[in-house]
Amino acid sequence: MKGDLHGGADIVVELRLLGPVEFAEHGHAREVGPPQRRAVLAALAVDTALPVATDVLITRVWGTEPPDGARRALHAHIARIRRLCEQLGQVDDVRFRLVRRSGGYVLEAGPEQVDILLFRHLVGRAREVRRSDDVRASLLREALGLWRGEPLAGLSGQWAARVREAWRRQHVDVAVGWARLTLRAGDPVTVIGPLGDLLGAYPLVEPLSEALMRALHAAGRGAEALDCYAALRRRLAEELGSDPSPGLQEVHQAILRGSVSPPPAWPTATGAADDATIALSFTPTPPEPPTPPPSPPTATAQLGELPAQLPMGVRGFTGRQDELAYLDGLLAATAGQPRGVVICAVSGTAGAGKTALAVHWARTAQGAFPDGQLYVNLRGFAPGGPVMDPAEALRGFLDAFGVPPSRIPVGLDAQAGLYRSLLTGRRVLVVLDNARDAEQIRPLLPGSPGCMALVTSRNLLTGLAAAEGAHLLALGLLTPDEARDLLTGRLGADRTEAEPSAVREIVDRCAGLPLALAVVAARATADPGLPLARLAQELRLADSRLDALDGGEPASQIRAVFSWSYQALRPEAARVFRLIGLHPGPDTALPAAAALAGARPAEIRPLLTELVRGHLLTETAARRYSFHDLLRAYAAELVATHDSEAVRHDATLRMLDHYAHTAHRADVLLTPQPRPVPLPSHQPGSGPMELMDHQQAQEWFGGERPVLLAAVHRAAAEGFDAHTWRLASALTTFLDRHGHWRALAEVQTAALDAARRQGDTAAQADAHRGLGLAHDRLTRRDEARTHYLLALQLFGALGHHAGQARTHQHLARMSAAQQLHQQALSHAHHSLTHYRAADDRAGQSAALNHIGWLHAQLGYQEKALVHCRQALVLAEETGDLNGQAHTWDSLGYIHHRLAQYAQAVDCYQQAVALFHRTGEFHSEAASLVCLGDIHHACSAPRAAHGAWARALTIADRLGLADTDPLRTGLLPRLRLPHIRATGGRARPGGAWSPHRPGSALA
Repeated sequence: MKGDLHGGADIVVELRLLGPVEFAEHGHAREVGPPQRRAVLAALAVDTALPVATDVLITRVWGTEPPDGARRALHAHIARIRRLCEQLGQVDDVRFRLVRRSGGYVLEAGPEQVDILLFRHLVGRAREVRRSDDVRASLLREALGLWRGEPLAGLSGQWAARVREAWRRQHVDVAVGWARLTLRAGDPVTVIGPLGDLLGAYPLVEPLSEALMRALHAAGRGAEALDCYAALRRRLAEELGSDPSPGLQEVHQAILRGSVSPPPAWPTATGAADDATIALSFTPTPPEPPTPPPSPPTATAQLGELPAQLPMGVRGFTGRQDELAYLDGLLAATAGQPRGVVICAVSGTAGAGKTALAVHWARTAQGAFPDGQLYVNLRGFAPGGPVMDPAEALRGFLDAFGVPPSRIPVGLDAQAGLYRSLLTGRRVLVVLDNARDAEQIRPLLPGSPGCMALVTSRNLLTGLAAAEGAHLLALGLLTPDEARDLLTGRLGADRTEAEPSAVREIVDRCAGLPLALAVVAARATADPGLPLARLAQELRLADSRLDALDGGEPASQIRAVFSWSYQALRPEAARVFRLIGLHPGPDTALPAAAALAGARPAEIRPLLTELVRGHLLTETAARRYSFHDLLRAYAAELVATHDSEAVRHDATLRMLDHYAHTAHRADVLLTPQPRPVPLPSHQPGSGPMELMDHQQAQEWFGGERPVLLAAVHRAAAEGFDAHTWRLASALTTFLDRHGHWRALAEVQTAALDAARRQGDTAAQADAHRGLGLAHDRLTRRDEARTHYLLALQLFGALGHHAGQARTHQHLARMSAAQQLHQQALSHAHHSLTHYRAADDRAGQSAALNHIGWLHAQLGYQEKALVHCRQALVLAEETGDLNGQAHTWDSLGYIHHRLAQYAQAVDCYQQAVALFHRTGEFHSEAASLVCLGDIHHACSAPRAAHGAWARALTIADRLGLADTDPLRTGLLPRLRLPHIRATGGRARPGGAWSPHRPGSALA
């Protein structure tokens, strides 16, 4: 394969997906391994240079219901692929590398080294308007030459089939385009053979038949052209019951008349973004293309990985045939409602199987929603925990579509608007599980015809039917026959038929409640020798102590079932089950469960496994555990009954200590601090986690965020005031950087109240600073300034320099955003003074960079250069990669303003590399824009367009809106003519500048 990105240079090693999945070294295939490993490699390669999450890889390779050992097998395959990449790395100029980054695994490679990426790049270049038909045809011929047969050959599964089908369509479209261009150039003979081969594989594709008919006629083989049309018409009639399209009929008539016009031109890239641009994104050091990239997109936002969020289906699902048929009928209605979204609200008592029905049907219907399936548990009736705010659910949906925090608007209405815009023109299924009421779900309803919303709730959502036209489906208890079928499906016919009277009694005692029957079946499955009559007897005896199930909350019978499952536990496991009832939820990680029990994780893991096997806990992900709502309520009831207040207090204290100390350690890794204020010693048995680096800290915060937010509110509610403000303080940087500003305001409000109750001045000051930051981000500038000034007053009274430094830093940033540069400069100098007093070198670096950048804005470039160089030295000494990246970016800006273009290019290249390394892709794109500006000013149009195209590709991957300043600044730049620019033309796209001061400190 020739690497067109390098002007035709030989590619030493390539990764081939357009055929069998394999590496090739000097054209010779290298063995990758068994089909499963090739599937893992393909699942990584389709997103070359982008992080692919572990769960996404598992779904791509094993499907939506992976086997138990899928995660272990994935890690083994990744280790083998990594070693293979290392072996290939011994060849000169090879860039294949498999690394673990925040957000998943990344296969690093040049786009010219992966055939599908090179294919798309060549097609993108061929679409450029300025190229001649000969050049375009040559580029498409080169692209088609990359195909070696069936793409992803030998790989099975839904994901591989879906990708393969999409690539086939691209292949056919390109082949038709090449044929048209070649025919217009007067060379029909060249295309006849390839078109005939493709038509054999795709006999019903009319554009292929049309191109072949034109070629045969132009080559003097008119009779064969007519035979081709007759064969297509026959196939269409037999297989589809239709006739050829009017356009093809016109070509047929023209051949009969002997007056065939030239084929239509192949379309150029003047509309929506094509795959060529998308394919070249996020390479660590992408090569400069020898020619300018294709024209940029103008409107359509790009979606990232299509979400497939449906949980695993219930094993042995049975019954509910009428309900399933009703939902099937509504699905058919989605195609017949051109103006509305189909909404169905399933209601029923707790434990009736609403979620099981919704998920089972959604899984059977997911093929009807090819653009994704969204799922969220709204926790509408979660005991002891907060109901999910619609904004939190919306944020999860936007995250699922890859929308970056920078693009998510502040208000709930604006977020809902963005969400609905993403769904416009797409068929997406939205499952809203465990809703509290209609108001909670209204912002989450899609607005695009063709989408469907499936809601479950314990309440009958009549308001949703009245206002939104929702279909209401009430889910009752199982009939005796359905209940027997459920038990038979779980236990086997031999066992249930052997004890029919016991089965009848179990069905009667469980009152048709699916959850109760499922737990009975789990107990019986766990002990194959246990007579079913024994289980029936236990239920019968329990009736003397419990109320009858009367159609309200099914507490009585379900408590009976839970009670004997609980009594079957070993005492150690029973204690753990009770104590987890103290956890705020929504789920519990292994170390937190160990802290509740005051044990080591290795000691607690077998006990959790026992609870999972008894269906008293569910392991939702690796070492994370959750309850059904009723089980959580039952555990909370047990711990309140069987454990003393002192035991409950100590367990809660250990849990909060675990979270507070681990969060503190993670925050120190995210926020460079010279001498972080230590927390009081943690309780024995609380087991804070040892996090080693920035990436581990990010991943821990990301996984525990909902739990930590719930823990703040639990601590405040139960009088653990010190833990309330300490947890909130440790969360500040993470919540700010990831755009969770409403959550930041909530936890800091709780922290301020707790600090006031304790009379802790330092905690109050820190909470005011955090509240100021939250209001600042939410553009509530007056409230922000009030809290910032209160923080300064309290920090000043305490002589707390680090606190004053950070607060002045926030004020400087807010003032600069309001174009108050002199005021911002004053705050930045105060920040530097206090950072020096605190001996915080990373903080000094951030303040110096800020001062330098502000001087540059005011036109004092030499002063700016001095300050930023000092900032860079300190950032390098403290190992602050984020600070280094922002400072290199500022230095590039200053050198550009000084017309020192070589130095500016070097600085921006350093910034781009560091931003890519730290995952700040928006900042990477902004630096690439400025790098392109410098190349343009230096009369290097190809280099300029290369940098701008890479920035636009990142903007597409991030899903930035068409109104985003970065995107609106890019589009006019990419439309510039390829002429020599004067050195003074420093802002070719207008006055917009992506620069803003940044640092690692929040």
